[in-house]
Amino acid sequence: MIDQQVSLRGGAARLPVRPRTGRFLVLAAVFVCAACGLVYELELVALASYLIGDSVTQASVVLSVMVFAMGIGSLLAKRIRCHAAVGFGLIEAALALIGGSSALVLYASFAWLGESQYALVGFSLAIGVLIGAEIPLLMTLIQRVDRQDAGGAVADLFAADYVGALVGGLAFPFLLLPMLGQLTGALLTGAVNAAAGGALVLWVFRRDLTPGSRRLLVVVNVSVIAVLATATVLVDDFEQAARRAVYGDQVRVAVQTGVQEVVLTGTDRDSLGLYLDGRLRVSARDEHRYHEALVHPAMDGPRARVLILGGGDGLAAREVLRYGDVRSVTLVEIDPAVTRLARTDPALSELNGHAYRDPRLTAVGADAFTWLRADHHRYDVVISDLPDPGITASTKLYSAEFYGLVAEALAPRGRLVVHAGPPVVRPRTFWTVEASVRAGGLATRPYRIPGRPSGFTASPDRLGAGGRPPEDWGFVLAAAGPVGEPGLGAGAPVPRSLGEAELREGARAADGLRLTGQVPSTLIHPRYWEET
Repeated sequence: MIDQQVSLRGGAARLPVRPRTGRFLVLAAVFVCAACGLVYELELVALASYLIGDSVTQASVVLSVMVFAMGIGSLLAKRIRCHAAVGFGLIEAALALIGGSSALVLYASFAWLGESQYALVGFSLAIGVLIGAEIPLLMTLIQRVDRQDAGGAVADLFAADYVGALVGGLAFPFLLLPMLGQLTGALLTGAVNAAAGGALVLWVFRRDLTPGSRRLLVVVNVSVIAVLATATVLVDDFEQAARRAVYGDQVRVAVQTGVQEVVLTGTDRDSLGLYLDGRLRVSARDEHRYHEALVHPAMDGPRARVLILGGGDGLAAREVLRYGDVRSVTLVEIDPAVTRLARTDPALSELNGHAYRDPRLTAVGADAFTWLRADHHRYDVVISDLPDPGITASTKLYSAEFYGLVAEALAPRGRLVVHAGPPVVRPRTFWTVEASVRAGGLATRPYRIPGRPSGFTASPDRLGAGGRPPEDWGFVLAAAGPVGEPGLGAGAPVPRSLGEAELREGARAADGLRLTGQVPSTLIHPRYWEET
């Protein structure tokens, strides 16, 4: 019994390295494994936001499920502490395989099954259980290599764990994602994880292993690394097959920029589709309905200087440049790859009327929020052509603070128009945007047009992660003066203003957000399908 206690507390005589060296190697393994674990976590959050949307919800699901599972893993690890070395080696191999392949499997489930939520929860549970089992086993191992009190061992372990998490958290967005992409980055992380865990056990603790355990760990780790390496070699072919399953066979451009994935489909301007992060942003078959309804109501009044926020595809700019008295158009797009594509792709540049060739248009590559803070010009019209507020990660571009900056940038009698999402499908989102515009100090006039007309058929490759075609498009027209004042669009072809009943319904949908301003009359322009 005394010999066993000494062995459990120290046991340095059985190790092939000095105690301090062994302790350093264990902490180094903790550092690497913690970095890999956080990469898996961030990978799940990023891919779920990309495939499913609503980044806040998906991050909450992943984090809460994973933290819960870590607690389960810690409890389960108590049963294998007497075999800590072999247990840790097998757990790291399993974590490397599951975490490394998680992005691949999630993307495959979305591409071929059309559903990835269940796979997301499953991976969050599995990875959380395995990560939770690490610390109890590592606690046992570090006490094997160095005689140290439990408090000091815990402090060392958690210090290495937290620093590793910091490195993994920074490496994912600044190194792995831009250089390798989501799939390859996860696979490489898994290989590093397997190599670190296997090397620690097979070298430092090899004398604690039976010959059978040693062979098992070698076979398992070599197999895991081989599987991950093979998947890395085939990942390009997999991505092409998955894109064909999602977007169809007419993918012409697919590029991962520093901001998003950009995919262009269709062989000509009449079949063109532009997808940003898997969501259909532009369909040549109906984009004119959206962009005409977005731009023209706001152009009723002074319009010499126009600011477009987003809209790098150039389609909103096309509508603005139809007005001969527009002297200058400034377009602020965060992703230069989109504006470059809009300039150079034959189909897209034809669709946008070669807007970027017009000397009145100036494109700026910047975040709209940051750019507005630094810009001191005044604009007659500001057009916010940003992604749907219900799915975009750029929530700050729909905040009251952002609209306050826009209000400061508006000239006297200036107007703002905002794409606010579909009021039928997501009324809470729509009315929250409307309330945020008012909170920025502007009077508002919400309106909508119907979505894709009857007879419009959209196959799955036309929908991407954005789901079904919209039932309607919702917009908010705003100005510094009262609603209904000339220059706010009272005489413009507003497709359909929202009536008093819909305003009341909107107030309920927004959980009692107080609506102010004059309720506008219903205006229907024949250009926008009078059956509205």
